[in-house]
Amino acid sequence: MERKLLLEAAEWRLISLLLMPPEEGWEKEVSAIASEVEDPGLKDAAAAACREGETRCYHTLLGPGGLARPRAVSHGSSMLLGEMLSELRGLYQALGYNPGVREPPDHVAVMSGFVAYLKLKEALGDPEQARMAQRASSRFVREHLEHLARYLVQDLEACGTSYLVQAAKALFVKVEGFKKGHLLRGARQKRKDHCIVDG
Repeated sequence: MERKLLLEAAEWRLISLLLMPPEEGWEKEVSAIASEVEDPGLKDAAAAACREGETRCYHTLLGPGGLARPRAVSHGSSMLLGEMLSELRGLYQALGYNPGVREPPDHVAVMSGFVAYLKLKEALGDPEQARMAQRASSRFVREHLEHLARYLVQDLEACGTSYLVQAAKALFVKVEGFKKGHLLRGARQKRKDHCIVDG
């Protein structure tokens, strides 16, 4: 189980890196994390990123006024911008997450990195920490990444930068996996509750 969670953490971290602006040392970090993952699509995306990644192109696509909107606030949240940023900063601080990047807390790369961090805590923490991290990541994905992931795929499919499209699709698949896991846990809990009532 620990190995599976470590692998998930690495995949989320790679998605986060791929959706960050390419800066000095970025290719090296992408290659290092890619060597830890098994997903062939993510490995391909990392290889393409090392060939195609370029800061100016990234900002043309994902920067202010770009073709794609990498921030959660851009996707119809009912929460005010200040409230959302404050909530995210508070959550990150409470759980000890320091993204160490210039992107705002609602940027898809920062939020994907947070899920990677939670998966790592789930893998390496004691049973109570693991449960807390699992619940936090599930809720965070549902509340903050679900809509963003879907829109990002739609926005990037027309851009022609393959690694960004692959990264967005990988994010979408991960988010859908969380949704299925949440539904399965809910169904198991209902059966359990039903058995208790009937028993």
